[in-house]
Amino acid sequence: MLPGLEAAELPADAIEVGRIADAWGIKGWFKVLPYSANPEALFSSKSWFLLPTGKGTTTFEGVGRLNIKEAKAHSDTVVASAHGVDDRNAADGLRGARIFIAKSSFPTPQKDEYYWVDLIGLAVVNRESVVLGEVRELLSTGPQTVLVIDDLVDGQTLQRMIPFVAAYIDDVDLITRRILVDWQPDY
Repeated sequence: MLPGLEAAELPADAIEVGRIADAWGIKGWFKVLPYSANPEALFSSKSWFLLPTGKGTTTFEGVGRLNIKEAKAHSDTVVASAHGVDDRNAADGLRGARIFIAKSSFPTPQKDEYYWVDLIGLAVVNRESVVLGEVRELLSTGPQTVLVIDDLVDGQTLQRMIPFVAAYIDDVDLITRRILVDWQPDY
């Protein structure tokens, strides 16, 4: 294992949240490319689980746990330091690593806030109880987020896109795994 990495098991609730892009400075800091515009999970978790990149040269194998000293926003990225990663060479060895965090260590969302990962797979139903499909992914278009919904119609997959805004979203029920929308099948 590399300096700072401890052999570990990937938690059952692990979510991939970013990857390490490069060393940053000479004191062991490294630059992280988060997968979210709001990388709060990276800031709140003190244990990151790393897997080697699936491409190119890797400097470690298996799952490693990295104990984070500090993580902070820097431009459109995150920079972090970890215990045992004390110089540029050690930080450089982490380049390309995929970062996973246990979902149980994510900050609790506020009322009417949801983690995208919790919305994937939810059924989407309109006010007339017509099933419009299942959330496949979410897209950030800048001013708003859009639900990308797959619906199987006559053996063909039909894709719908519904803005994830209060004008169209009536209710999100994570317990019943359903989103109620003001949307018609022919929109």
